[in-house]
Amino acid sequence: MLKTSDFEFELPPGLIAQEPKEDRESARMMVVDRAAGTLSHHVVRDLPRFLKQDDCLVLNDTRVIPARIFGKKEGTGGKVELLLLEELPDGQWEALCGSSRRPKPGMRLILAGGLILGDVTGWREGGGILIRLHSERPVLEVLEEVGLPPLPPYIKRPDEPARDVIQRDRAFYQTVYARAPGAIAAPTAGLHLTESLLAKLDQQGVSRATVTLHVGMGTFKPVSADVVTDHVMEAERYEVTPEASALIARAKTKGGRVVAVGSTSVRTLETSAGEDGAIHAGSGRTRIFIYPPYRFKVVDAMLTNFHLPRSTLIMMVSAFAGEELIRKAYAEAVREKYFFYSYGDCMLIV
Repeated sequence: MLKTSDFEFELPPGLIAQEPKEDRESARMMVVDRAAGTLSHHVVRDLPRFLKQDDCLVLNDTRVIPARIFGKKEGTGGKVELLLLEELPDGQWEALCGSSRRPKPGMRLILAGGLILGDVTGWREGGGILIRLHSERPVLEVLEEVGLPPLPPYIKRPDEPARDVIQRDRAFYQTVYARAPGAIAAPTAGLHLTESLLAKLDQQGVSRATVTLHVGMGTFKPVSADVVTDHVMEAERYEVTPEASALIARAKTKGGRVVAVGSTSVRTLETSAGEDGAIHAGSGRTRIFIYPPYRFKVVDAMLTNFHLPRSTLIMMVSAFAGEELIRKAYAEAVREKYFFYSYGDCMLIV
């Protein structure tokens, strides 16, 4: 029986990265060789050394929405903080709400200095609300101006950070290839890549496919169950285009590897793959939960950050590289003072 405690490890708080690297390619990159069982130390700009012609790099092109906004309750003036999670088909938004008392259905919220008004229409489990937003301009356009990046709670920022801090996080908590708005967290392995590094890989004959998985609560929901199989993932929206499917199939035909950048790309590919490893174009919601001894159908290599103890993410990389090798890699990362989590360093598992 696989227990959540099997994925526990000691992490000194000082190794939790608080700031992005100005030079994305300078982040450290541990290379984990599954076949040899070895670890080696490099930096992200060395990535072309480990990829070869006909490999296919798969990127998640979701774009992080600056979805954290502040406001007050109409009438009482009570302060509220919202994290907008997703716009639903009927135009309502699902949101997490921080306030002394959760606003009741029928209450109006005055948000972003009055640029957005919100009518609470219902409650969700876990403190969430349903809210209908009103604005003279498209809500996403207003959020791009006044919303804060939805940084994870382990990255500490003041409640009202300085403008230059906000602008830095807006720039760095986003991949350079982000396209489709919809994520409430960045696909963090991709934060290390730059246009110049991607151009080098293009020149090397490495193809590039993009998929979309809008990172939501499912990726980061804590595992509270004692037994791993009792954990239930939240559904997240994904899309694989026919073009991406064709690029991946061509790489496989030529003997290249499918190199997934980030756990969200892995989850999208494994959701879309048939038992024969063929990727099927389409869209939907995935609840796929990858943990040992999962058999990967399409992914051959993975670029990923260093993850939280007891998380679904460390369970995924343990399924890919083996529990023993990942324990060894994480212990080495702590000894060598790698930085962990969203703004941290990364590992390439081949």
